[in-house]
Amino acid sequence: MKAATIVGILLILGSIAGLVTGGFSFTHEKKDVDAGPIQISHDSTKHVPISPIVSGVVLVAGLGLVVVGARSK
Repeated sequence: MKAATIVGILLILGSIAGLVTGGFSFTHEKKDVDAGPIQISHDSTKHVPISPIVSGVVLVAGLGLVVVGARSK
């Protein structure tokens, strides 16, 4: 397999995941008070949205790379 085909397949899979999930979220633990043996903290959850337009553009780019990789033999 050509490198362009592999990258194209990875872009296609990533764009499909972006379209299905709509983004990703992660949790970060933040310390509020750190006074010797006493620690007070809380979890902060952030959500990073992925636009469907961006996912569509990446999907088209991935399809283009798969086609280019298949034609250049």
